[in-house]
Amino acid sequence: MTIRERTEANVNSGSLAARFVDGPQLSALDKAEQRMRDWLTDLAPGQAAALEHLLVRFPRARTILLGIAEASPYLFDLVRADGARAIRLLECEPEPYLAQLIERTSREVLAASSEADVMQRLRRTKSEAALLIALCDIGGVWPVMRVTAALTDLAVTSVQSSLRFLLQQEAARGKLSPPNPDRPEDGSGLIVLAMGKMGAGELNFSSDIDLIVFFDAAASTLAPDIEPQPFFVRVTQGLSRILQQRSADGYVFRVDLRLRPDPASTPVAISIASALHYYEREGRTWERAAMIKARPCAGDLRAGEALMAELAPFVWRKHLDFAALADVHDMKRQMQTFRGQSEIAVEGHNVKIGRGGIREIEFFAQTQQLIAGGRHSELRVRPTLEALNVLASSNWITFAACDEMTAAYEFLRRVEHRLQMIADEQTHVLPDDGEAVERFARFFGYQSRAAFARDLLGHLNVVQGNYAKLFEGDPAGTAKLPAVDYTAGPDDPRLIEQLVSLGFKKPIMVAQTVQQWLDGDYRVLRLESTRHAFVEFLPALIVGLANAEEPDGAVAVFDRFLQALQQGGRLFLLLSQNRDLVALVALILGAAPRLGDMLARQPQIMDGLIDPRFFGAMPDRRELSARLAATLADAHSYEEFLDRLRLFGRESLFLIGTRILSGTVSAQHASIAFADVAEGVVHTVHDLVTEQFAAQYGRIRGQQTAILAMGRLGSREMTAASDLDLILLYEFDPEHPDSDGAKSLHGAHYFARFTQRLISAFTTRTNYGVLYEVDMRLRPSGRVGPVASQVESFAEYQDREAWTWEHMALTRARVISASPEFRGKIEEIIRKVLTRPRDAAAVAGDVADMRRAVALEKGEDDIWDLKHAAGGIVDIDFIAQYLQLVHAADKPDILDVSTLHVLDHAARLGVLPQSSAEILRSAARLYHDLTQILRLCVTEKFNPETSGEDLLRVLARAGDAPDFSSLQARVKETQTEVRRVFRVVIGNGS
Repeated sequence: MTIRERTEANVNSGSLAARFVDGPQLSALDKAEQRMRDWLTDLAPGQAAALEHLLVRFPRARTILLGIAEASPYLFDLVRADGARAIRLLECEPEPYLAQLIERTSREVLAASSEADVMQRLRRTKSEAALLIALCDIGGVWPVMRVTAALTDLAVTSVQSSLRFLLQQEAARGKLSPPNPDRPEDGSGLIVLAMGKMGAGELNFSSDIDLIVFFDAAASTLAPDIEPQPFFVRVTQGLSRILQQRSADGYVFRVDLRLRPDPASTPVAISIASALHYYEREGRTWERAAMIKARPCAGDLRAGEALMAELAPFVWRKHLDFAALADVHDMKRQMQTFRGQSEIAVEGHNVKIGRGGIREIEFFAQTQQLIAGGRHSELRVRPTLEALNVLASSNWITFAACDEMTAAYEFLRRVEHRLQMIADEQTHVLPDDGEAVERFARFFGYQSRAAFARDLLGHLNVVQGNYAKLFEGDPAGTAKLPAVDYTAGPDDPRLIEQLVSLGFKKPIMVAQTVQQWLDGDYRVLRLESTRHAFVEFLPALIVGLANAEEPDGAVAVFDRFLQALQQGGRLFLLLSQNRDLVALVALILGAAPRLGDMLARQPQIMDGLIDPRFFGAMPDRRELSARLAATLADAHSYEEFLDRLRLFGRESLFLIGTRILSGTVSAQHASIAFADVAEGVVHTVHDLVTEQFAAQYGRIRGQQTAILAMGRLGSREMTAASDLDLILLYEFDPEHPDSDGAKSLHGAHYFARFTQRLISAFTTRTNYGVLYEVDMRLRPSGRVGPVASQVESFAEYQDREAWTWEHMALTRARVISASPEFRGKIEEIIRKVLTRPRDAAAVAGDVADMRRAVALEKGEDDIWDLKHAAGGIVDIDFIAQYLQLVHAADKPDILDVSTLHVLDHAARLGVLPQSSAEILRSAARLYHDLTQILRLCVTEKFNPETSGEDLLRVLARAGDAPDFSSLQARVKETQTEVRRVFRVVIGNGS
């Protein structure tokens, strides 16, 4: 029977292809069809004919494959990788096929002769199952919760079979004596808890699997001479390696072991006794909430159930636990505010943690489970939708709320899955611009962005409304404080007792300062209405300052701020109505010395926080230019111009920094915003100095000057502390090298003086400080070369003399101020240099040498030196720069100043494996998130042991971790993965 005949016989009403009822709306049909034709051309003739026949019979199947070709590189790679598999999946009945695939894989894993065989079998099954599940989701064959259940089944079986294989290997070595060799986990005392969505049977398409591994130190099946902890740690590491190590076949699941107690200082497997002691003494509300979904999924299941029973008193309190309400809401609010999701939106909205998102639905259910689950055991269920149903049946919520939250949950989970199907990334964020959302909406099955936005916003608003009703009350937590008389000062023992309970170490000093605020002669508090507004929000202010990194210091800084403030009526009225801003001001003063000092010295920059545009979209370059022009419009002198320029720069830095700290802008957007401000300032200074210099020295015929941004400004990855790495290039008519001014200068001397004047405009200290520090060491020949370079000399130097590291730096070069013609000329020079053929091995050797030199000079052992640490930012930057230098000759589309964009291009062009690109992209985003915070909050080297809790909390939120210990564990793991990729890509160079 031919492939076509078999296909026709097998494709019946139960087949996947026949059951598609939904599918994408195509945006660029011609491109998608071309990709399909290219794929079919590459197939064996029989396979191509069978597929063509199948797709003709089932047009919706064709539409789905075209939609995948257009919108999902990850899924289309899976489709193209194996034509026979694609046919097999379209022919199959998905439910029994998936069950058989999983069951067969489990058998084959246990029969495997080596760990390499196990890894290959699991990865191939994951690819096949992922494609099948995606097709069922996109085609509307399975409802979304059936999709999550299928993903969970795959994960559970992968964990179980991997662990069983490892334990069988240990038994073969004599380390374990199981009663049943076919099930060596029974009686082993090794417990694997599935947490989060895996525990609840709700895994998303590209989810990590959250596991906690416990062991019984008195396990009876261990050989007598085996120490339990090293043994179980080694097995756990083996389990993680089998599941998540990348190979040519990809990976199975990323494993996250950081939900265990104190992950930064505990091994990956923890004894039951240690865990119970921790949860009893130190367990926090978020850990209680996490345990609601915990489920023994592998290992000694009987021991696992016994452990869950022992943990029940920790999770489920005997009495109604309304304190959990405030704890969970505070956790959600901080996470949401930090992540810039304080408003409902479409573009850039995070459907997981954003306002009205999946996390609000989960917290809506979990919080009420925590409150009442101790007394009402029927509430102790794991799945979110089941919890909503039980809450409605038990009259904790209305059935209407249950129905609304259920519909929203299912819709948002489908959005989440479709986002993750694009590149197999664990993302939950919609694209940032309207055109990209339009493309996504069509991939999701909508005709337009508007139609998708209508449904999305409807669900988000409904969720937010129900969530807000649950958490109505006192967001600042001041209602639970006893009433005290703040005017009484340090003689009032009740006030001192309250200040001590809030965490102030110098309560007498704080009481004296607060008394002085109320009784003293502060200019800003002389007006009665302003004074009344200040008194109203004083309790919330005290709580906010108590939560600062250094509470007593924050009070002192706020006192200086209050003394400097000229007008505060609008500000205090706003703060009295908006407790989040109170917390934000306290956070600025307590956690970010750089911003706090700016605010105390120049309180007028606070006006930007009152501007309604503050929490809106970040201004683009055009709007920033308009604001800068308005600021400078009526400056009457060069000195006033420089002052206003610095004030604009400091206000912009403060506002962007505050948005980073509050989380109302992502680190990536903040990097771009810092760069946009700097670029606007540089262009303005360039124009001003050009005119002033010409007025004094005249012009040279045919003169052109350009400012080339390098480093972080060039790549638009700036932080609040970034210098400006600049190169000044020029050209002129060599036949007329003298300027035509009263004080004539000749050729190169003219442009050297011009550049010095330019640098002075940035670095001269005025009443408002220094504008930017300028670094010109990246110019040709570095410090020994001229400060300005003629463009022809620059081109010749780059072509003949520049070292590899200089060409690495050139990958970030960007002309930010020049005439269009001169800009084009310079860009062509740079492109020509970067696209010339190179010897990959020689470049790799140079890059490795450069990395070693950086390590020797800066060190690489401090994990919190995120730039220089082994596996840190430098490793990622060097990988991106190496890939550009080596491949740009054949694949010029790889070139980009942005490291993240380069990694995207490299993966798309096939010069970097998708799995490696994912590791590097995820790491780069994490490092940028944390670096932005550290540059704002820490002026010296960051040391977690001497940093305040406020800063550690901000960092944990920046890293999307439940606490700092989990974050530290994540940073260590990430750096290990990045360094591994560096060694693979660059070679033996570190």
